[in-house]
Amino acid sequence: MSALGLSLRRIRGVFRRHWYLLTASWPRMLDLVYWPTVQVILWGFITRFLATESSLVANAAGIFLSAVLLWDVLFRGQLGVSLSFLEEMYARHFGHLFTSPLRPYEHVFAVFLIAMIRVSLGVGGAALLAIPIHGFWIGGALGWSTVLFMAVLMGFGWSIGLMISGTVMRLGMGAESLAWAAIFLIQPLSGVFYPIETLPGWVQAIAWCLPTAPVFEGMRAVVIDNRFDTGLFAQALGLLAVWLAIGTGVYALLFRSVRKRGLLLQTGE
Repeated sequence: MSALGLSLRRIRGVFRRHWYLLTASWPRMLDLVYWPTVQVILWGFITRFLATESSLVANAAGIFLSAVLLWDVLFRGQLGVSLSFLEEMYARHFGHLFTSPLRPYEHVFAVFLIAMIRVSLGVGGAALLAIPIHGFWIGGALGWSTVLFMAVLMGFGWSIGLMISGTVMRLGMGAESLAWAAIFLIQPLSGVFYPIETLPGWVQAIAWCLPTAPVFEGMRAVVIDNRFDTGLFAQALGLLAVWLAIGTGVYALLFRSVRKRGLLLQTGE
């Protein structure tokens, strides 16, 4: 790792700070699993009702619960990155962090790791609870493609989280609400609960620029047609690479601007 200019010791130090912050607070732990669990319980009962009214839902019973859990991977991935930055801003900690030898990209690596833990605890807990409550297991519905879909969505969540974090650092805590709300701008375009062809033609063109569109279309192909569409997955991977580059570039530009203007020492509530 030293050849890449990375220090595992510094990355581990930032990770451990956020790990202790998370695990030492039961309200934070409860918040991780609360909303995913509520969503799974709600959509499970909606699915049971719709299965009596629709042959599509009856034959593909896991379609909504799979969509809810996959969407939460994206949401929790983005929120995990954004919240880690916000925690530092609440504590006015950026000044201390970046006057130390810690590099910005080492901080980002550590934040990605803690975001992965947040997703595993939050979505994993809800997925396990769906087994006794609804008799549903996402691994049984999507098979090995579950991991591939989740990996793409988590990476896309990281890229959005980086852009939001850079924006909040640059504009201040007045932009904090972006961390909670911005992700829902893309939900209608992602085809989470309906096919992309449902959207108007010009909106479809925008939707296919997001990696979420091929992921959720691919999910429906697995659940309804029992096939994994490699073309859709390749498209999702290509778009993910583009969005990760955009997210990293936007964050780097905003971080440079924040440092140049001396805003690192002024962040906080």
